[in-house]
Amino acid sequence: MKPEDHIFSIGHGNKTIDELISELKSFEIQFLVDIRSVPYSRINSQFNRERLKFILKEKGISYGYMGDVLGGLPKDSSCYTDGKVDYNKLKEKAFFRKGLERLRDANDQSLQVCLMCSEMNPKECHRTKLIGVELQKIKIELQHIIGVSKKKSQSQVIAELTHGNGLITLFGEEHFVSRKKYL
Repeated sequence: MKPEDHIFSIGHGNKTIDELISELKSFEIQFLVDIRSVPYSRINSQFNRERLKFILKEKGISYGYMGDVLGGLPKDSSCYTDGKVDYNKLKEKAFFRKGLERLRDANDQSLQVCLMCSEMNPKECHRTKLIGVELQKIKIELQHIIGVSKKKSQSQVIAELTHGNGLITLFGEEHFVSRKKYL
């Protein structure tokens, strides 16, 4: 893996829009890719899709939406087991694989891309447990933005999640996410 083979990730959580933009700017992000299945927030309306796109444009950052192909709560009911998202099923879907291809293409063009979800802690988000794991398989490392000029690599987050045991123990029951939590 070359040092430049990376894509960034960030979670908006309860940050202000200015905090998010400062963090993005500190890594010279050109494109924010929203990977939330539902790109809206009742609590933090500044992160609603249309408003976020407008604010980012004013700050010189392009916005793209890919929650329909890379979101953690897909509409495809065959991605669920007992009412919970099954990442092992989701990662094999053609729409998900095409989303990963688009990320690989952006990386090949050396674009400064950042995936955004609502979960601030990368250890608790599908961008680490699903997307980051799958990107590593094609030699792209997620770099998780955790503050202005602060980041953790995908490998660091996986080591924290698994207490140094690697991917083997990562997906016990953890790879199932309840859809009810978000509805």
